[in-house]
Amino acid sequence: MPSNGRWKNVGSVKRLAEWIKEADTIAVLTGAGMSTESGIPDFRSENGLYAQEDHVEYYLSEHYYKKDPVDFWRRFKRLFSLKMMGGFAPNDGHRFLRWLEDIGKTVTILTQNIDGLHTKAGSTNVIELHGTLQTATCPSCGNKYDLSFINRHEVPRCEKCQTIVKPDVVLFGGLVPHIEEAFAKAAQSDLFLAMGTSLEVTPVNQIPFYVAAESPATKKVLINKTATRMDGIFDLVIYDGIGETVASVRKQIQAE
Repeated sequence: MPSNGRWKNVGSVKRLAEWIKEADTIAVLTGAGMSTESGIPDFRSENGLYAQEDHVEYYLSEHYYKKDPVDFWRRFKRLFSLKMMGGFAPNDGHRFLRWLEDIGKTVTILTQNIDGLHTKAGSTNVIELHGTLQTATCPSCGNKYDLSFINRHEVPRCEKCQTIVKPDVVLFGGLVPHIEEAFAKAAQSDLFLAMGTSLEVTPVNQIPFYVAAESPATKKVLINKTATRMDGIFDLVIYDGIGETVASVRKQIQAE
């Protein structure tokens, strides 16, 4: 049982609602728990998609894309079920973050997810730390292609130069884009929310530490179904699903 009264109760929801009302700027780190509530399978869990493929870190790497881009795409498409990806829709968690903008908050979303659902929900400031499955780019001429184009071709090639395009996700061995901006935005916020993340993947999982060190006045909240190794960093931890929690928080905000 989590200690220090940190598990979800009416008091926790009320406190989070109060902190949201007080905050002008909110930074939100989202992980797989946000996407699973839209029906998207987790990638890294014990029973996740990565567990279905041997040597996934090799076959989904920068090295393997360059070595054998044809087989890379075959494996990539099978693993991520790209033909299904366009059919997933934002859930209550995504819509709640958009609603925070609607009530006047400046919200920056720092997402580990690659499904593009925050953008689909209408959030205007989304930093996709691990890239997106929704597009691919030609490494030779820079032409960009959407998911429908990718799905129409077994091995998608650039229409301009015929180079095999590269998915706009961070492959193993690749650099995490915008990570410095993410650290800065988190530390500059009045409220930092981590939602649906086990905080196991580096360097993203270092963001809460950075906020605690650089901006001690920033309120830090974690919403996750299970405990993490970093729970002690947060001022408030709510152990529950995102949709149920944000529905209660929104109701509390609207009632006051």
